[in-house]
Amino acid sequence: MERYLGKYSAYFYAILRIVSGIMFAIHGSQKLFGEPGGKDPVELFSMMGFAGVVELVGGLLIAIGLLTSYAAFIASGQMAAAFFIAHVPQGIIPNLNGGELAVLYCFLFLYIASVGSGIWSVDGRRKTTLQ
Repeated sequence: MERYLGKYSAYFYAILRIVSGIMFAIHGSQKLFGEPGGKDPVELFSMMGFAGVVELVGGLLIAIGLLTSYAAFIASGQMAAAFFIAHVPQGIIPNLNGGELAVLYCFLFLYIASVGSGIWSVDGRRKTTLQ
């Protein structure tokens, strides 16, 4: 299976980066604008407002592949902080404290930060045009 799917790994990685970036940006959009979902937006100059800005801007940067390693590293740190601030007070086990999404995003974005933009990215496009 590895030999068959391995030749497509760059494409799968690009899809992973794009989809996770969009999903993260949607979380920010929910916090900042209340959409999608029709909830009230959070106060911009608050911890949740800051989180919303990081999620929206960072998610879009990750999705389009611009400054991906920096955006993903910051997003990873935010998710680690979210886990320890919002979820650990209810217990340390992510499945029981509601923090499994924060942990998953944290390590996903840490991986993306280590790999970089990859194909189908603004950074990748800029590198090919600069050379």
